[in-house]
Amino acid sequence: MLQLIQYLKGYVCIKVWGYSPERFMNLCSNHDIFLWDIVNHGDYYTMCITINGFRRLKSIVKKTGTKVVIQKRCGLPFFVPKIKKRKIFLFGLLGSLAFWIWMSTFIWAVDLTGNHTITEDVFFDFLKENNVYVGMKRKNVDIEELEKKIRQDFGIVTWTSAKIEGTRLEIQIKENDVDTGKEEEVQNNEFGSDLVAENDGVIVSMVTRKGIPKVAVRAEIKKGDTLVSGSVPVYNEDATIKKYQYYNADADIFIIRTLKEKEELPLTYEQKKYTGEFKKEYFLSVLTKDIVFRIGKVKYVNYDKVTDKKQVKLLENFYLPIYYGSSINREYVIESNTYQKEEIKSLFSEKLEKFIGSLEEKGVQIIKKNVTISKKNKKWQMDMDFQIVEKTGKSIPIVPQAVDSEMGTTQAAGEENEE
Repeated sequence: MLQLIQYLKGYVCIKVWGYSPERFMNLCSNHDIFLWDIVNHGDYYTMCITINGFRRLKSIVKKTGTKVVIQKRCGLPFFVPKIKKRKIFLFGLLGSLAFWIWMSTFIWAVDLTGNHTITEDVFFDFLKENNVYVGMKRKNVDIEELEKKIRQDFGIVTWTSAKIEGTRLEIQIKENDVDTGKEEEVQNNEFGSDLVAENDGVIVSMVTRKGIPKVAVRAEIKKGDTLVSGSVPVYNEDATIKKYQYYNADADIFIIRTLKEKEELPLTYEQKKYTGEFKKEYFLSVLTKDIVFRIGKVKYVNYDKVTDKKQVKLLENFYLPIYYGSSINREYVIESNTYQKEEIKSLFSEKLEKFIGSLEEKGVQIIKKNVTISKKNKKWQMDMDFQIVEKTGKSIPIVPQAVDSEMGTTQAAGEENEE
């Protein structure tokens, strides 16, 4: 801060020599004349002094018999007169300043963090559909509306935060492992929910916390069967149903069932073989204009391009619509190969491990497995038969039941008794 003040007020660097430079410095101190960066060169001293202080040196120089000369002029007061003489440079400086101020009113970079399931391509398409894009005015970004829209359109997003830093729009999201949108809808249902079977199987374990069980352990069930009802009847003294109380059925139900899956691979496959030939190029992009610098043309029929792209920024969050970098174009030829049996075993083994891993992540326990690999219909095929134990029970909203007060019978709401 002190250096900034000194620069704004201006100062000079002086050389002092003669009869008594030390007395010269003492008198400056007594007269509140500030000196700094004092250096002893043996026969003379160099130091810095403010413009106002330099103007008060006449009497002190006379008393001490020293000599003082200016070596360097520094600061804004000396810089401005030079600028005034160079009008083109001054106009350029002011124009450049106005340009950067104008550029700072736009969004030139969008950063997304916290996404795992949602790809950047999908998310940026969503932003474009909602008129949020690189190059838009900062003032046109409605942060609250954007956060609300993200949560509405992406059910898997449980939390989001958006903010503008400089010319960068920073969006942070948090994803849930399971899309709970439908579950929340059921939880909010005023008449509660039932638990129904998601697959055929045999129940091996069942613990009911809320609701009335409709099946028991070792019972065979079909997909869609009601396992636990959230409709709890309230009885009259004569054992007829007076009314129903509705809850969200809650239970841990595990079934054993057979799971069949298959994977296929062709007998032959195409493989890239790189020739070792490549051509490097450099590029500069401004907004949507690309300028490529390279020697000659890329004459390869087939090639991969690997690009290293960077965006220009003046400060940490002051990004500009200017990109630069380099690309390497690598030539390759396509070779047709036939899968050998060992290769097929290795590929299918990877697929099998990945599939088993996905089941274990869902809490599925594998009791038995049978895997066979064979050639069928001019393809390699892996058949997988698993016997698994998994949790089941899907929540569905309850259709409320009306109670016939005279007969003690029930019917779905909205139905009419036949006469």
